[in-house]
Amino acid sequence: MKNKLLKRNLSMLMDYYELTMSNEYFVNGFKDTFVTFDYFFRNIPDKGGFVITAGLEQFVEYIQSIEFTDANIKYLRKQGIFSEDFLKYLRNFKFTGDVYVVPEGTPVFGYEPIITVVAPIIEAQLIETMLLLTMNHQSLIATKTNRMVRSAQGRPVYEFGSRRAQGYDGAEYGARASYIGGASGTACTKAGEMFDIPVIGTMAHSNVQFLVSEYDAFKMYAKTYPSTCSLLVDTYDVLKSGIPNAIKVWDQEVVPRGFRPKGIRLDSGDLAYLSKKGRALLDKAGYPDAKIGASNSLSEYVVRDLLTQQAKIDWFGIGEKLITSSTEPYLGGVYKLTSVLTDGEYVPRIKLSENTEKITNPGYKKVWRLYERETGKAIADVLTLHDEIIDDTKPYVLFDPNATWKKKTVTDYVAKELQVQVFNKGELVYQLPTVTELQAFCKEQIDTLWEEFLRFENPPKYYVDLSQKLWEMKEELIEEHSFK
Repeated sequence: MKNKLLKRNLSMLMDYYELTMSNEYFVNGFKDTFVTFDYFFRNIPDKGGFVITAGLEQFVEYIQSIEFTDANIKYLRKQGIFSEDFLKYLRNFKFTGDVYVVPEGTPVFGYEPIITVVAPIIEAQLIETMLLLTMNHQSLIATKTNRMVRSAQGRPVYEFGSRRAQGYDGAEYGARASYIGGASGTACTKAGEMFDIPVIGTMAHSNVQFLVSEYDAFKMYAKTYPSTCSLLVDTYDVLKSGIPNAIKVWDQEVVPRGFRPKGIRLDSGDLAYLSKKGRALLDKAGYPDAKIGASNSLSEYVVRDLLTQQAKIDWFGIGEKLITSSTEPYLGGVYKLTSVLTDGEYVPRIKLSENTEKITNPGYKKVWRLYERETGKAIADVLTLHDEIIDDTKPYVLFDPNATWKKKTVTDYVAKELQVQVFNKGELVYQLPTVTELQAFCKEQIDTLWEEFLRFENPPKYYVDLSQKLWEMKEELIEEHSFK
């Protein structure tokens, strides 16, 4: 049997209702009706200050590769509910719409459109599931990684989570997202190959157990990799066995060959205590340049506490708590219809709810970020109607959409549209950056945020405001659709 993973067609990776709704639109004559959809989230994971958007490249790849095969059509025909004309439409499907996106690596906030799709209703509907799973997953991991990178206070953080990831896609694309979020590399060889991410690996406990003698295991490893020798020292006893054996082997097999050892890794025990004692032993033996790395179920809070305790750790390898974002393992991004093209005009649509946080922002919109001209720091984001312009040569009044009496007039600022066009009439018009470029961009963008938003606990709320016209439109629609 051929390995189906070698070449996967993901076109059918969608919720079934995407197809049933699309068939409904088709048979009722709405196939060519243009609409707008927004992708956004409401709540920031871990009660943090922001989310880092990631996953665009894979979403682009999906749009470019959608193809419903004969086998797909045969399967759908067996369901007995789809019209033959609709199935023929799917067999010749091609995305022809426009897509606008906040670039990967940008810090974003609740309720603002990260992706806006402008397309015929069926095309916009069929891409929903893949958009959500791609962007939600990678944005979540990039955000979690960035928290861990910030907790490490400049020390490298490496992604070590492949074996704990939720499937092979979670391992590969999680590693990609982690690199965008600031990780220095990954242990996932496949991700390194796919995305040109630096790969890192030391040795495993089994490498020591195989020879029983820790000294013999270290010696064999050092003879094989004298220029990159980093040893795992906690298989038996870190201070009585592991580090003394490492020093002995370096003296015998690494230094005489003209190399300096890279260091040691701690994977259990009291990491703060062991790193301090270990640092003293390494320094006394003449290896002050040997780095101490630490792993073992680390989180941003554990890393922060270790450094508060003056742990002598130079780098961190973080696994399951990074690759699964274990403290909050999902980003609740949603994809909502916001307008329908009617008689040449995009007529707004709104979703109401008894849960006020689920009321959507209607209409075909733009998202802007206002920056202080002097410092370059972000002041607030503003959603406007698509045809509105924020003129940053004039004062602009910001107000809280939910408490309109809270107002602030900003001057001496720069207004920037956050979204860029990625697809124009189905054609890719955007140069996708490399992950290395995205990592640098992400760091640059986070530097535009005030330090208060980088706090792990109780960061201030970053305001995403509405323009006056958009707020009035929303209020009118709420009034129009409310039962009296």
